[in-house]
Order: sequence, then structure tokens, then C-alpha cells
Amino acid sequence: MPAVVVIGAQWGDEGKGKATDQLGSRADYVVKFNGGNNAGHTVVIGTEKYALHLLPSGILSPGVTPVIGNGVVIDIEVLFQEIDALIARGVDVSRLLVSSDAHLIAPYNRTLDKVTERFLGSRKIGTTGRGIGPTYADKISRVGIRVQDLFDENILRQKVAGALDQKNQLLVKVFNRRAITVDETVENLLMFAERLRPMVTDTSLVINRALDDGKIVVFEAGQATMLDVDHGTYPFVTSSNATAGGACTGSGVGPTRIDRVVGVVKAYATRVGEGPFPTELLDDMGEFLRVTGGEYGVTTGRSRRCGWYDAVVARYAGRVNGLTDFVLTKLDVLTGLPTIPVCVAYDVDGVRHDEMPADQSDFHHATPIYEEFDGWTEDITGARVFEDLPLNAQNYVLALEKMSGTRMSSIGVGPDREATIVRHDLLD
Repeated sequence: MPAVVVIGAQWGDEGKGKATDQLGSRADYVVKFNGGNNAGHTVVIGTEKYALHLLPSGILSPGVTPVIGNGVVIDIEVLFQEIDALIARGVDVSRLLVSSDAHLIAPYNRTLDKVTERFLGSRKIGTTGRGIGPTYADKISRVGIRVQDLFDENILRQKVAGALDQKNQLLVKVFNRRAITVDETVENLLMFAERLRPMVTDTSLVINRALDDGKIVVFEAGQATMLDVDHGTYPFVTSSNATAGGACTGSGVGPTRIDRVVGVVKAYATRVGEGPFPTELLDDMGEFLRVTGGEYGVTTGRSRRCGWYDAVVARYAGRVNGLTDFVLTKLDVLTGLPTIPVCVAYDVDGVRHDEMPADQSDFHHATPIYEEFDGWTEDITGARVFEDLPLNAQNYVLALEKMSGTRMSSIGVGPDREATIVRHDLLD
């Protein structure tokens, strides 16, 4: 079972970092295939807590080769801030590989991201302002800057000049900002070029050769299914494909190489930013989940919107990703609740929807139809096999498994790396 894709099956922040870290400790390569430093993974190892943004979670596992694939957009300064922070804590980062085809976040992309979001006012998307969207837009418009361009200054200058011809018109005439010069942009991009050079390679070739040799490769998504630019709650989405198909396009491997697709879901649900969220709780219970679950963004520190588990979303994620397994996280957060509602379907203008509405407007107006389950009061953080869980907790997991349509192979009962119940080996 050499190739496993790990994706978020809700709106992000499900605990993909922990899931990938657990797989990564047994893997040979961990590949990040989409997104940028607009999302974060938290990994807890013993008493140490690590917040990762650009780097794959496999960077924390000795012997693993972490890879930043071509589908990622890279802020070089942020990348080396992360690298230096890990080095200072004694983490070996010498194996890191970076795709020569990955796109770079230029300073003008960050500027445009921030001023555009402010310009939208009440219609804002809820971006992190880190230049991710504008960089992906440049990529699709074929005016982007790639990692390989750093090593030919003449080409770099030509590309930056071409990009700024249009962007400065927007900045000056529409947003009333100063023009950005080619020189300052090139200087910024070249600042870390020589330090980056030894890490840069044809990562597609490296990954495919690893698979040929029977190595275990874990593909790690940023963001999540409901934020996918094609399959998420558009336009309140990220700018890349965070679903399983993105693992192929974002790393340069064919779909026939993928053996297993793992979706990570919380035992409840959260969302950051704007957009529809049918099970959102705007009351004391939402605050309970936020505080108990520590629901604050790793990258931005923003409070996450909290709600009950949505089985419609889980079934949808299973369909569009071709999931073979779920990893259920943060079950311990629900301890102490007398009853736990689960959204099993939606009501849209009096019509029941058991599957995701095809129309975004219908989804925006969907009212959850709940089924309630008995809660538990026992501390479950020490559980290591399924039978250790209280009967009501077992029943809750089995109910989610049945209504979500994919087996719950792993259950998180606490933040630590070891606080996990494994029902089915994800690499078997």
C-alpha cells in the first residue's frame, strides 16, 4: 500500500496534521500538493507542539523525505522562517525537497490580496491576505513566477515586469496605492534563492521513482473538501484543488498510482472565514465547542465557527474524493454533553435533501435535520482500543460511520500523537 492521500473532509482544521504525522512516521515521503501558508497544521509530540504552515507534516518524522509539490504556492520568506524555527528546536530539515515548478508568492500578490478583500466590503471572501488567491490567478493567467525562475535573473526580471504592467494599473488607478517597482520585487524574491537552490528538484520524478521502488508516499492536502475551488462552497473557497484529485495534479503522479484516500473529519464541525455553514451554532454550545476544542486558527488566530457533525457533508466528501477511510478527530471534546445532535439531512423550503444540494443557493438556505445521540461523561483521553470507549461513545462513532458511508479507521481522543484508537491500519 505505497500511496496514500490524506485530505480534509469538512472545511479544514480537522486535524490533518496529526493524521499525516501518524502516517508519516511510517512513510518514506510526505508530499504537500496544494495551498500555501494560508493554512496550518498543529502536531503535538510529547510535550512539544509544532505549528506548520508551508512545510509538510513529515518534516517532523526522522528518516522521512518531505516534499513541497508543484501545486503549492510558496512564500519564500515564510518558508525559511518555518525552517529556521524548526532548526532552532533541533529538527532535521535537511531532507526537504521543493518542486522547481511550484509558483512563488510575490510581494505584489500579498498587496493585491489585502486591498481587493477590503474593496469587496460586505462581499468579502474571508481570505487570509497572504497572497494565495492572486498567485494562483497569476498561474492560471500564465504570468506567474516559478521557483526555477529564481535561478535566471534575466527571465525573472522579464516575468516580473510583465506581471507589474497590469498590476500597477490596478494598484494606482483603482486602489489608490503606490506602484511597485521591478527592482524591489526581484530583490525580495532573490533574497533566499541561493539558500533554496539545493532543495529544488524535479519532485515528480523523485516521487514516481519512489513509488516504482515500493516506497510509502503520503500525499498531504492543505485546506479541505468544502474549500476546494471546484467542489467546495464557491466562491467562499480556497484557490486550489484540496480534494484527492489535486494530489495527482499537484505532485505530478497519475491517478493509477494512488492506493488509498483518507478523509479527516472532526467529531463536530468548524469553519473559518465567510460562507454557508448549515450546522453552525451561534449560542453557548458553539462557544463551548470553540473553547473546549481550542478552535482558533493556527495561521491567523481567528476564532473558528463551530457546529455539529454534518453527515451530508461527510457523504459528499466520500463521493468527490473516493474515500476509503475516515480519521475521526477530537472525539474527546464532546465528553460531558448529555446529548449530541448530528445533521442527517437538510430541509430546503420544505424539501428534504439527503445529499448535497447541487445549487449553491439551496445549500446557503439549508436547515439541518438532526438526529440526537446520548452523550457520555467518562474521560476517554486514555482509550487506546475501541472497546475502551464508553458504550455511548462507541455508538456515536458507529452511527457516524454508517451515515457517512465510509469506515472510521482511526479515532482521535486527545491532542497527543499517541492519543489515537486505530481500528483499521491505514497502510494495510
